[in-house]
Amino acid sequence: MPFLFVLFAGTAQAQQRHEFSAKQAVEYAQKNSAQIKNALLDVQIQEQTNKEITASAFPQINGNAGVNYFPNVAVQTLPNFISPAVYGVLIDEGVKNGSGADIKMPNDIGYIQAQFGTKFSNSVGVNLQQLLFDGQVFIGLQARNASMQWARKAAEVTEESIRANVYKIYYQLAASKSQISILDANIARVQKFSSDTKKLFENGFAEKLDISKLEVQLSNLQTEREKALNSINNGYIGLKLLIGMPIQDSLILTDNITYEDIRNGVLDASQYNYSDRKEYQYAELGKQLGEFNIRRYELSKLPTVSLSSNYNYIRQANKFGFGGRWNPSSLIGLNINVPIFSGFAKDARIDKAKLQLQQTVNNMEALKLSIDKEVQQAANNYRNALATLDNQKRNMELAQQVYDQTRLKFQNGVGSNTEISTAQSDLLVAQNNYILATYDAINAKIDYLKATGKLQ
Repeated sequence: MPFLFVLFAGTAQAQQRHEFSAKQAVEYAQKNSAQIKNALLDVQIQEQTNKEITASAFPQINGNAGVNYFPNVAVQTLPNFISPAVYGVLIDEGVKNGSGADIKMPNDIGYIQAQFGTKFSNSVGVNLQQLLFDGQVFIGLQARNASMQWARKAAEVTEESIRANVYKIYYQLAASKSQISILDANIARVQKFSSDTKKLFENGFAEKLDISKLEVQLSNLQTEREKALNSINNGYIGLKLLIGMPIQDSLILTDNITYEDIRNGVLDASQYNYSDRKEYQYAELGKQLGEFNIRRYELSKLPTVSLSSNYNYIRQANKFGFGGRWNPSSLIGLNINVPIFSGFAKDARIDKAKLQLQQTVNNMEALKLSIDKEVQQAANNYRNALATLDNQKRNMELAQQVYDQTRLKFQNGVGSNTEISTAQSDLLVAQNNYILATYDAINAKIDYLKATGKLQ
């Protein structure tokens, strides 16, 4: 039990209360949504990739040390250069052989076997490599800024998609307050009417059946309210998940949305630019990177130039150790690598990059058509949603008037319970239709703003 109490207390302390406007909900999502965080990590990954490209233009310095042991030093076979010298001296001195004859140079003096080197060789030194020119690296350095913009734009595309969904759910939840208010008003109205009917029944002006019908209506309204609250709670859970908020935290929405809010901010569908869309900006950067790719492969046909140098100390001995004489050794070299023939691989890469660039251009043209379609469809849907919202608003107002008049007739004894039940049902239908039209109009407006690139 103590453990459970501590666990519950720790969970309770972890809960936080958040009061968010729609903009604050979006800002919270930008910091906590897993999708956005991963998109921002892609930006950092691209930054590290750029550092790798930059590093290839810097000097590459490496130290080295080693010990080599030769159990059997290699034997070299060489022409006998010693015997001719010896015979030359003997001949010059007039030396005689054992028979008393003059010594003569033999026709075949043969070969000698010699070992060069020692059993142990120690070395320690430093190497330096400096790339002086490489067309592909040069283009890679030029493309670093475009690559970063491309990665950032991809993150912005993800952010915009999350932003649109956050606005939709947020404002639908904000509009749901009206739904609960309407249901509460209906419940209060039926409760009042039920109370009045009971009094009429007690005075003999109403039937028991009238009271039962009102009790059924009241029960249905209360059930409808519970269903609406459950749906709203699920909406809050979905919003928390979308913005990356712990489910146990408390979320309060501070913004409201009214009929006027939905209607305001209408834009002219003919006034929009492709460049306002994040997706099109992303495609433009992709095209720019494709052009860099072609230039990279074209410059791969040029020679590469690099500088190499090393400085070493070498020790040679027949015994293992580090003492004795260490002799310096150094080298400076200029290396030029001239591509001559690579089996047409470079040409194939260039042609492939050009074809891929053409695909990007084609996709951009297709994206323009898609944007045109989205804007026109979103504008049509928005206008239709507003017209439907206006109609449902009028219907709800008319249904309210009919219900009020029918109830008044019933209270004055000139109306029937059937009439008031029908009016009540018509009012509920009109109210539900208005709420649904409100949700549709909210989605249509956000879709329209997103399609025109005006969603902030």
